[in-house]
Amino acid sequence: DQFKRLGVIGDFEHPYLTLKPEFEARQIEIFGEMAKKGYIYKGLKPVYWCPECRTALAEAEIEYGEDDCDSIFVRFHVTQDPNGVLTKYGIPMNKTWFVIWTTTTWTLPANEAICLGGALEYSFVKFGGEYHIMATDLVDSVMKACNITEYEVVGEPVPGSEFEMMRYQHVYLPKEGLVILGDHVTLESGSGCVHTAGGHGVDDFNVSQKYGVPITVPVDDGGYLTELAGKYAGQKVWAANKTILADLTAAGAVLGQVHIKHQYPHCWRCHHPIIFRATEQWFCSIDRFKEEVYKAIDGVQWMPEWGHDRMYGMVHDRSDWCISRQRTWGVPIPAFYCKKCGKYHITDATIQAVSDLFRREGSDAWYKYDAEQIIPAGEVCENCGGAEWTKDTDIMDVWFDSGSTWSAVLGERSELRCPADLYMEGADQFRGWFQSSLLTSVASTGQAPYKGVLCHGWVVDEQGKQMHKSAGNGVEPAEIIKDYGADIIRLWVASSDYTVDVRAGKNIFKQLSEAYRKIRNTARFILGNLDGFDPNTDMLPDDQLQEIDRWALAALDDLLKETDAGYAAYNFNKVYHAVYNFCVVAMSNFYLDVTKDRLYCTSGPARQAAQTAMYKILTALDKIIAPILCFTSQEIWDFMPKTEGMNRYVVFEDMPHAGQYAADEAFKAKWAKLIAVRDEVKKALEIARNDKKIGASLEAAVTLYCGDELYSLLNSVPMDELADLMIVSRVELVRGEGGAASAIEGLGITAGHAEGAKCERCWKYTADIGSHPAHPTLCARCAAVIEG
Repeated sequence: DQFKRLGVIGDFEHPYLTLKPEFEARQIEIFGEMAKKGYIYKGLKPVYWCPECRTALAEAEIEYGEDDCDSIFVRFHVTQDPNGVLTKYGIPMNKTWFVIWTTTTWTLPANEAICLGGALEYSFVKFGGEYHIMATDLVDSVMKACNITEYEVVGEPVPGSEFEMMRYQHVYLPKEGLVILGDHVTLESGSGCVHTAGGHGVDDFNVSQKYGVPITVPVDDGGYLTELAGKYAGQKVWAANKTILADLTAAGAVLGQVHIKHQYPHCWRCHHPIIFRATEQWFCSIDRFKEEVYKAIDGVQWMPEWGHDRMYGMVHDRSDWCISRQRTWGVPIPAFYCKKCGKYHITDATIQAVSDLFRREGSDAWYKYDAEQIIPAGEVCENCGGAEWTKDTDIMDVWFDSGSTWSAVLGERSELRCPADLYMEGADQFRGWFQSSLLTSVASTGQAPYKGVLCHGWVVDEQGKQMHKSAGNGVEPAEIIKDYGADIIRLWVASSDYTVDVRAGKNIFKQLSEAYRKIRNTARFILGNLDGFDPNTDMLPDDQLQEIDRWALAALDDLLKETDAGYAAYNFNKVYHAVYNFCVVAMSNFYLDVTKDRLYCTSGPARQAAQTAMYKILTALDKIIAPILCFTSQEIWDFMPKTEGMNRYVVFEDMPHAGQYAADEAFKAKWAKLIAVRDEVKKALEIARNDKKIGASLEAAVTLYCGDELYSLLNSVPMDELADLMIVSRVELVRGEGGAASAIEGLGITAGHAEGAKCERCWKYTADIGSHPAHPTLCARCAAVIEG
C-alpha cells in the first residue's frame, strides 16, 4: 500500500515470486542450457563453508567482521634433500627447519606441503644452534615478531627454486610434506614459506593439484576435526586453535606468536565465522565463457560509469561459481546418479522432464517422487549403461534463483521483453544479483539480461550516519507523506545524487517542500492565466507572438535539451535542477513577471500571444515533471484545457523533446543583451528607490543612453514592450552618451519618477489618466479594455 501511495506503478496483483512453479521450471531450463554447453560440473574444491549452517556459501553470502586470532610462526624439520641443496651450502640437514606463518592454527593437521616462491631469495638463519629457512627480505620482520635478537644469516641468499621437492616432517602427525613452488607466494607478510593445506584454500588447492599433493580435509560438515587430525579429533576448529597451539608451543615448534585483530569472513545468515573447506560441490565454470561476459559488460549502460570497471574486475578475478548448497529447502540440483557406477547424469530429456514436473507441481515434487518416477523412461548411464537411479540432494544457490529472474519473469510474461531496460539495486549487488543475472544470461543466451544497470548508495540520516531503530534516526515514509505529500518523497529521490549515500531527515524534506512549492506555484500561475483560453481556437502561430514569448519558448527548448539528457542517463537530479531553475529563474523571476501587464491589463492578440506561449510551456513542463511529481502533474493536467487527442492521464503522453522551439544564435545573443540591460536598469532603479525618487518600479521612467549598436538593438523592440521588459512605466532611448555609467560598455542610465498619474488598473503612470469620461482613474488603454 505504501508503494501505491508513493505512486509506484507495478502489477501488484501478480507479483513474481521465486517459489512459483513457473519460475522454478525456468530456472531448471537455464541450468540445463548451461549444463548442455559444458559450463556445469561437479568436483572437489575449497569453498566458503559455514559450520553452523552446514552448507557451502557463495562470495556474495559473505560479510566481514572483526575477529581476533593468533598469528604464529611454526617450524617444520627437513627430512629429505634429494637435490643436495643443504650439502651444497654446507648446512646440516638434521639441524635445518622451514619456518611457516599462519593465522589458522586449526588447518595445520591438513598441511601437506610448504610453498616457496621460485624466483624469491631465501636465507639460512642460525639461532639456538639450528638453521631456519625463510625469505631473505623477511628475516628481520620474522626475527622481530619472534622476539629473537641473537641470530646469524649464514652464507649467500639461495633461489627458492633450489629447494623444490625437499621433504619435511609434519609438526605432530606421522607424515611427511613436500616443498613446492607457487606464483602466489609474496613478500608482503609471513616468512615466504607458505603453509599449504589444499583442503582449505584456493591457492593451496591449485598448487597442490599441480604437484599431485594429497588434498586432506580433516574437518566435517559441522566444523569438527576428524580422525585425520589425530588426537584433536572431535574438537571444534575454533577450540582446536588453542589446544594445538599450546601443544606445539610446548614441543618447541612455535617460534613466535602475536595475538591480532583482523577482518574475517562470516556467514550472512547466522553471522558466525566461516572456514574454507574442500567439498564435492556443483560449479559453474566461469572461465569457459568469460570473454563473452566481457563483451556483454561492454554493451551495457552503467550508471554510474564506474560500474563497468567494477563488474569487469569482479568477473576477471572470480573463480568458478559454487552453485550448490546443502540445505533442505530450495530449488533442487536436477541431477541423477547411476546406482551402478555413481556417475551423475544430466541430459536434455532429464532437464525437460524435471522442468515439466516443476511447472505442474512445483519443486517439492523432487522430494515427493523417487528418481525412477521422474527420469524419462529409456535413459541409460553414458558411463556404464546402468538404468537405476538416485537423485541429487543439494539445492541451488539462492543467487542462481535471483539470477534467473530475467528468464522466469521477462520470459514468462508476454507484456514484458528481454533484455530488461534497467536493473536497479545497491552497490552490494555487483557481487550478487547484477552478477549472477549476467552470468546465467550470458552462459545460456550469449547476451546480458539488461540494457542498463543503475547502482545507488544507501539512505543515511541528515548527519550521514546509518539509520538504526536503536538510534531513533530512521525516517518513516508514512509520516513524510502525511506532512508533505508523496510527491515530496519522489522529489527527494529525484533531487539526490544516488551515486553516493543519500541523506534523509525532516529538515531536508522541509527544504525540498519549499522547492516543490516554487515549481507548483509556477504551474498554478500559468493555469490561472489560461482561464478562458481554448487551445483549439485561441492558439496563435509563432510569427504572431511577441519576441519575449518566443524567448520563453526558446528557454523551454533549452530545458528540454537538459531533461532529454538527464532522463536518458537516469540523471534525475539533473532533471530536477533544470526544472527548478527554469521555473524560478526563467519563468517566475523574468518571463511571468514581465508578462503580468499583458495578461492583466490587455485583451486581444497581445494577451493571446502570452497565453499561447504559456500553454505550450505548461504542456511540456507538466510532461517533464510527470515521472517525478506524478500526483502534482496529474492535478495540473486535470485543470489544463485540452486539445483533441490528448490523453486523460499525463503519464500516457509522449515525452517532449528539444528542437521544436529552438532559436538561432543571433536571437539568443540579442536576448542575452536585453536581459543584461534589464539587470543594469534594475540596479539603477534600486539606487533611485534608495534616494526616495520612486517606490515601486512602475513609478519610474528611465532614459537609456546608448552607442549606435546598442541603440539599434533596443530600438528594434517596441517601446511599450521594452517598458514591460524593464517593468517601468516609460522607456526613452537616446543615441549618445549620458546618464550614470553601467557595467555595459556604451550604456548610461537615468531613472526618475514617471510623469502623469497612476492608473488604478495597471498601476502604470501615464498622462492620459481620465481621458475616458466614464473612467476617470484609468488610463486610455485600460478604459478601452473595460469598455470592451
